[in-house]
Amino acid sequence: MVGFAIWFIGLVLALKAALKIWNLNAPKRKKWIAGMLIVLTSWIGLFFYDFYGRRRFPVWLNR
Repeated sequence: MVGFAIWFIGLVLALKAALKIWNLNAPKRKKWIAGMLIVLTSWIGLFFYDFYGRRRFPVWLNR
């Protein structure tokens, strides 16, 4: 039960990060790929997004 709660919290936070990526001004295909990678990798994707990629995603997606 505790494992499910941790997984569910990670999923909700990953979806929140994917929505932030979706609101960036970038091509839809790149936003979709980046958002799906964050959601599919769950906690690892969240750590990457929060600690490294948040400020860099707008630049990466607009190349």
